[in-house]
Amino acid sequence: MTISETNVVDVIGIDAPNGIARLGISDHLEWDQAEQDHLALLQDKINTYLVYLESGQVYENNPNTRDCKFVIEIVSKYDLSPRALDFFREARAIVLGAGFELAYRVPPSGESSRTNDTH
Repeated sequence: MTISETNVVDVIGIDAPNGIARLGISDHLEWDQAEQDHLALLQDKINTYLVYLESGQVYENNPNTRDCKFVIEIVSKYDLSPRALDFFREARAIVLGAGFELAYRVPPSGESSRTNDTH
C-alpha cells in the first residue's frame, strides 16, 4: 500500500519494549509539478490515520497497542520540498494537538534510514 491509497493504513510496527506503535505512510512520489496533488494525498492519508487512531479501531485491530504511544511516520522516497516541509510542520502541530506524533524519514539508497522528524 502507498500514499495513493488514502483510505487505508499502510503498515503498523510495534516497539513493545519502548511502548511505541509506528503507523507508516509509504510515500514513493516525487515533489514535482504535481506538488499540490501530492500534498492533497498526504493530507487525506494523515486524516485517515487520525480517524483510525481517534476512533479506537487501532485497538480492535491491534490490541497489543493499547498502552503504546502512537507515531505517524511518513517514509518518503524523496526529500520533502520546501512547500512540503511547511505542510509537514503545520500537520505535525495538528497531529500533536490530537495527542499523537508525526515524523518523517527519507531512507538513503542502500543505507538504513535518516530521520528528519525534528524539522
